Amino acid sequence: MPLAVVRLAVAATLSLTPFQAVPHTDDTRELTRLEQVWNDAHLRGDVAALDRLLADGLVVTVPEMPVMTKADILGFWRSGRAKITRYETTETRVQVHSDTALVIGRLRRTRDFNGTVVDDDWRFTKTYVRRPGAWVVVAYHASTAAR
Repeated sequence: MPLAVVRLAVAATLSLTPFQAVPHTDDTRELTRLEQVWNDAHLRGDVAALDRLLADGLVVTVPEMPVMTKADILGFWRSGRAKITRYETTETRVQVHSDTALVIGRLRRTRDFNGTVVDDDWRFTKTYVRRPGAWVVVAYHASTAAR
């Protein structure tokens, strides 16, 4: 391959960032709105909002916890065992692929478990699927962010 072609390919690759802005379509606007609903629901412990957002077959995989289902998540919030005092997402990117969408970003949150305060700094991927009339979350995966 000629050196000029290699240089062009490297330059094009370097110009793309993993969190490059995505054109706003109706779907990306709606998913961005749902992300705010998700964040607010966690801060308020809003079980009804989470129930609407979560698909029946939801799978949640996060650090140092067992894999959870929708029933597990809603049961946890109904129990009142924890309070989220900070829930901030940044570096968020929305990718829409027909009736499936990914939201990728960074989450910093603070949770209080009966007086034990825990700070999380995670990278997350949330998978939405379009169902009749609404987008719902079918999978959520998070891992500890690199320091």
